[in-house]
Amino acid sequence: MNTGYRAPAISVRGLCKSFGEQVVLDRIDLEVPEGTIFSLLGPNGAGKTTTVQILSTLLRADGGEIVVGGYDLGDAPEGVRSAIGVTGQFSAVDELLTARENLILMGDLHHMPRGESARVAEVLLERFDLVEAADKIANTFSGGMTRRLDLAMTLVGDPRIIFLDEPTVGLDPRSRRVMWDIIRDLVAGGVTIFLTTQYLEEADQLADQIAVLYQGRIVAQGTAAQLKRLVPGGYIKLDFAERDHFDAAARAFGSAAQIDGDLTLAIPSDGAVKSVREVLDRLDEIGVEAEGLSVHTPDLDDVFLALTGGYAKENV
Repeated sequence: MNTGYRAPAISVRGLCKSFGEQVVLDRIDLEVPEGTIFSLLGPNGAGKTTTVQILSTLLRADGGEIVVGGYDLGDAPEGVRSAIGVTGQFSAVDELLTARENLILMGDLHHMPRGESARVAEVLLERFDLVEAADKIANTFSGGMTRRLDLAMTLVGDPRIIFLDEPTVGLDPRSRRVMWDIIRDLVAGGVTIFLTTQYLEEADQLADQIAVLYQGRIVAQGTAAQLKRLVPGGYIKLDFAERDHFDAAARAFGSAAQIDGDLTLAIPSDGAVKSVREVLDRLDEIGVEAEGLSVHTPDLDDVFLALTGGYAKENV
């Protein structure tokens, strides 16, 4: 994943949005560095899609300071639109056109010369492994092919920032991983990705930063590793080759539990580097060497459920 300081591609301060008396977004703050993947997690109804619609100029915010691609959303929405691309939950592919025709149509919408549209279409058909399907009607495509074409259409305008609103929903595991590879390639080329998803593994695999949105508020934000340390239940596992070493360690770590056999200890821990170092230092102090050490932390499913209490029913 990407490290080091990067200028913000998206900066949000105090974003608010209500529909009637229902508060959907309650003063949320976000910052997405350039050339990274930012994932917004949340149950149905948390406000993920509403956030994307506001940041992509499709919906007006009730309040807040928003800068996207260097443009103030309120003062320069046209500038924002020139910098972004959006792939929504529902495909924008025209199923009565071929893959090539869909891409050329997008070029027309971007006011590109027809020859340039055709050239860009060829490049994207190759890039998204759609050459053999280029002149086939889109309603014959599989779900994975349709989503690849949908994302290819988003790239016709060469956006610097792409909003992906649950881009792999409904795809089989293989097609999902193909999409992950495409997303990683885009970021390697300098594109910034704002990703909403309910697939916890997807956020874990892709995101540099994750924010959990619940009841209109950001309830946690950080890397996947940082979020996992928020939930109790992690431990450091120590394996020993000799009984006397095991017994000495068991005495030294009074909170440890015996697991997985006679010579294995589990020491409650948040899994942080500092915690691992403290365990190793303690082993040195008592003159004991472990044959193996591994860190076990809760996964993002545990984090998500702990922070949100489960899934809401309505989708906003």
